[in-house]
Amino acid sequence: MASRPDQAELNAMARRVIDANHYMTLATQDADGRPRLSPLYYTCARYSDFYWVSSPTAHHSRNLGSRPDVEIVIFDSSAPVGQGEAVYAAATARAIRDDELATVCPEAFRTTAGARRFTPEELRGSPLRLFRAHATHCEVHVAGHHPIFGRAVDTRQAADPTAPPGP
Repeated sequence: MASRPDQAELNAMARRVIDANHYMTLATQDADGRPRLSPLYYTCARYSDFYWVSSPTAHHSRNLGSRPDVEIVIFDSSAPVGQGEAVYAAATARAIRDDELATVCPEAFRTTAGARRFTPEELRGSPLRLFRAHATHCEVHVAGHHPIFGRAVDTRQAADPTAPPGP
């Protein structure tokens, strides 16, 4: 594990990537074990809860019903080669129940970067559902040439974006 000041830098990297991007790739698992990858627009709360709106009949949504463990990757696909940063998160995901919407919607839609803010009334009984993935583990992509964390080859290193900033 990195030293405390170095760990703070990895945590800051994770926060920077989450804040700077609006799309994540969600990996769910089909009944036969095959991965299902879905690009989704997200909002984040506390750097641990990732929200999106989707149809409950979408393939990835149906997968969550019986297999809630998911993987998430967030990255900027427009970054120059060798300059990319990414966050990888293991999470547990589920649809938000109608009786939770009044509490959860303000958090889920507090920032949207121009996307639509749904109200609980709009989501209740609609063909769309609000989903949340709660991250249980996080890593960041570190380029092999990184001046502090580089190890000659690209690696994943543990990060905790929920940790308070600073050493």
